[in-house]
Amino acid sequence: MERLQFIAGERRAGAGAALTITEPATGAEITTGAGADAADVAAAVAAATAAFPGWAGRTPGERSDLMHAWAGLLRERAAEFAAVESRNAGKPIRLAEGFDVPGTIDNVAFFAGAARNLEGKASAEYSADHTSTIRREPVGVVGSIAPWNYPLQMAAWKILPAVAAGNTVVLKPSELTPLTSLLFAETAVAAGIPAGVINILTGTGELAGAALVSHPDVAMVSFTGSTRVGRQVAATAAGAVKRVHLELGGKAPFVVFDDADLEAAARGAVAGSLINVGQDCTAATRAYVQRPLFDEFVGRVADLMDRVRLGPVDDPTTDMGALITRAHRDKVIAMVERARDAGAKVVRGGRIPEHTPAAGHWFEPTLITGAAQDSEIVQQEVFGPVLVALPFDTDDEAIALANDTPYGLAASAWSTNVFRTQRAAREIRCGCVWLNDHIPIISEMPHGGYGASGFGKDMSLYSFEEYTNVKHVISDITAVARKPWHEVIFMAE
Repeated sequence: MERLQFIAGERRAGAGAALTITEPATGAEITTGAGADAADVAAAVAAATAAFPGWAGRTPGERSDLMHAWAGLLRERAAEFAAVESRNAGKPIRLAEGFDVPGTIDNVAFFAGAARNLEGKASAEYSADHTSTIRREPVGVVGSIAPWNYPLQMAAWKILPAVAAGNTVVLKPSELTPLTSLLFAETAVAAGIPAGVINILTGTGELAGAALVSHPDVAMVSFTGSTRVGRQVAATAAGAVKRVHLELGGKAPFVVFDDADLEAAARGAVAGSLINVGQDCTAATRAYVQRPLFDEFVGRVADLMDRVRLGPVDDPTTDMGALITRAHRDKVIAMVERARDAGAKVVRGGRIPEHTPAAGHWFEPTLITGAAQDSEIVQQEVFGPVLVALPFDTDDEAIALANDTPYGLAASAWSTNVFRTQRAAREIRCGCVWLNDHIPIISEMPHGGYGASGFGKDMSLYSFEEYTNVKHVISDITAVARKPWHEVIFMAE
């Protein structure tokens, strides 16, 4: 039985029910251990509470130096992290080595520098008799909940801005994929970050997650996951007037105008829809293609999807891995079948692929046409390797269709006309619009959504807005006892 909790700088056994961690690609068991219960949550929050004064009291430079050392240790262990992430999350080793791990290391290095750059207004006399100063102060203990699709990167996005700003963290990763989160926290302590600053709880959302969100000593909750659960988290946090940061679902439109580079758009659609088996809240899911290009676009995407290689996730030639669980694969299959029953055409895929492990959770790259705009497959998040293509006629129609879901996380627009792309950037309502590309993220730029996709930002200096309190300190500079403003209240000599 593996110790699946990391509390106060050490691995511990949980006090909850047994958990089995398996490989999505094969169904094989990786490890077992006891999950976290309410007592483990209390211990982790107590450790974070005890560590907070000392960590918050460190200078930005001291926190920065420790985080730079952390980044260095992660570089040394990059291959180990990639292997564990690939196996635990069912993603190809090429994706883990080329995207997940280097992106995480870059995030650590970025926030190591950003720790020394907490911004605020300059001290000045905004009234004649006082000097005003802005202080940015850490919120306190942050309770974070991360999903299973990018276990390492999501752990980093939750932990890094919080600790760089002087907070302490209790992170609950998904109980399906906790292994790299545990390694991440262990490496932080090895780099010199004090015990208790970063704590990891492996447990279910119903037990460990709920206890973490409702704990009275947790000052802020940061959640990434489904919109449905995000609403529950927000409601619980609101009852205690806690700060909340939510990064929720998405249904990203992929808008192709008739003057686009067709080959670039088709390749972008395949990469953008199939990344991480489509288990990405920014994945391209709704391709709106102007009618003159529609048939050619569909044909080229189908051809490229035919060439996507499925296979063992430790094989560097494998392009696409497995879905996270059997239940999730069944959900994806059911959504595709309901779309077919409603009259949509499955142009490519839509089946469990042959020659993949029967105990794994595999599904073919899938392209659908002929769905109605108001249908489930167009409106709801599939979170699988499924792209729906729909035609449009006018630019106005394209923008309207792109905005026609409750979500607003990400989108892309494809055109060689700068005025068209800039209009799309202005009028599509979401947190990120890519122009002639889809998916790239960088540490220096923010990630977060509109509407049902949540609010608040991960990454970038903008994320500090979530993890800091802004305090106004105002000082009298006159040394005068009787001040003019007193006379509006009393006139006594």
